[in-house]
Amino acid sequence: MSGSSTDYNREHGGPEGMEPDGVIESNGNEISLLRGIYAYGFEKPSAIQQRAIIPCIKGYDVIAQTPSGTGKTATFAISILQQLEIEFKETQALVLAPTRELTQQIQKVILALGDYTGATCHACIGGTNVRNEMQKLQAEAPHIVGTPGRVFDMLNRSYLSPKWIKMFVLDEADEMLSRGFKDQIYEIFQKLNTSIQVVLLSATMPTDVLEMALRNGVDVI
Repeated sequence: MSGSSTDYNREHGGPEGMEPDGVIESNGNEISLLRGIYAYGFEKPSAIQQRAIIPCIKGYDVIAQTPSGTGKTATFAISILQQLEIEFKETQALVLAPTRELTQQIQKVILALGDYTGATCHACIGGTNVRNEMQKLQAEAPHIVGTPGRVFDMLNRSYLSPKWIKMFVLDEADEMLSRGFKDQIYEIFQKLNTSIQVVLLSATMPTDVLEMALRNGVDVI
């Protein structure tokens, strides 16, 4: 959905000039974010972080096939935190995950990496009180991470505003589709800005994942 370039550097798997070497050191993160990155224990970026963080930060749509345990959560968490306008209190990033457990894990990573930035992150998951959810969403929640069912419900009830969301991340996209969330994900896409940046991560890349991306106008680099 975001602007993309067909002129890319095949050696590094991304647009020209987006070399992976030294991503964490040279990607423009502020000192407060770097403090959080090093405090979390990162010293050298993993392969997926080398290839994906800079394209994400620069606003490109990204599709990445990578298994769990490779640093993919930190990849999009760092990208989200780098783009966050701290003083602007509206929701700016939305992350979908297939399970309650993964949602809460992603929330912890975002909060840990953003510990020195003042960033907040709310987990939007089923099994919690809807009224409390509404109050939290209407308070201060620049980042939302949630399961498709609850996120769709909050958007549908207008408790979650899509107006200022500029990055949409789908983590474990293949698992979300296998769990039957295809229609809800499509409906969520329809409620977001057409210019939104999309980052899709998947352990496998079956045809239905690519079809979902293309159906929703993702400009893959």
